Amino acid sequence: MVDAAASSAQLEALDAPARLDWAYRTFGGGFALTTSFGIQSAVLLHMVSELAQRSGDQVPVIWVDTGYLPPETYRYAQQLQKLLGFDLRAVQPSMSSARMEALHGRLWESGTLEDLEFYNRLRKVEPLDRAFQDLGVSCWASGVRGSQTDHRRAMAPLQAVRGLWSLRPLLSWSRKDVFYFMEQHGLPQHPLFEQGYSTVGDWHTSAPDDGTTNGRATRFAGLKQECGIHLPGLMGGEGI
Repeated sequence: MVDAAASSAQLEALDAPARLDWAYRTFGGGFALTTSFGIQSAVLLHMVSELAQRSGDQVPVIWVDTGYLPPETYRYAQQLQKLLGFDLRAVQPSMSSARMEALHGRLWESGTLEDLEFYNRLRKVEPLDRAFQDLGVSCWASGVRGSQTDHRRAMAPLQAVRGLWSLRPLLSWSRKDVFYFMEQHGLPQHPLFEQGYSTVGDWHTSAPDDGTTNGRATRFAGLKQECGIHLPGLMGGEGI
């Protein structure tokens, strides 16, 4: 049984690679990494590739392909996978894009929070939770940083989310930390980084920073900052 408070206190003193090592030792085959192949994704992908070299065992990397990612993201995903050689598990929603639009319309165009939340649940949260169940995941690491949103600012390094443990190795990192790590290790930037994007998700709910709207505020037409992946939900609630 993992004690969240004690484990978070222990993790506070560890750097990001050591946090990944801790999770691998603690959860073994129940440990996985999630990625969006966004602006900062190469950092954790590089770290999990190094973990595989140290341990001799691959950690599954789960990628939810919503069907609406920018072409640049699909090409970037292929580039990083070839470069780093991680164990990629791409998952997709059970409902195709064409079927969703036929039945529910282009949900991101309605301008309502309700439709946007339904879209995110259908195309992001449900496919990810299904992948967790299929792979027997009990702890998953993500690249969230505390400076990104108000919700993330209140996070701890390890917390229960939808019945699983959520590990945040980069929680205290800044944008500069991400940039310098990528420079140090020769990691390629997402193609949209050069076009002013500081965060990238689906093509229809992402935009470049414009000097007044920056970071996560550029996502989801300003209606929200979280897609739901890092929020409590079904899958047994918050108790573990």
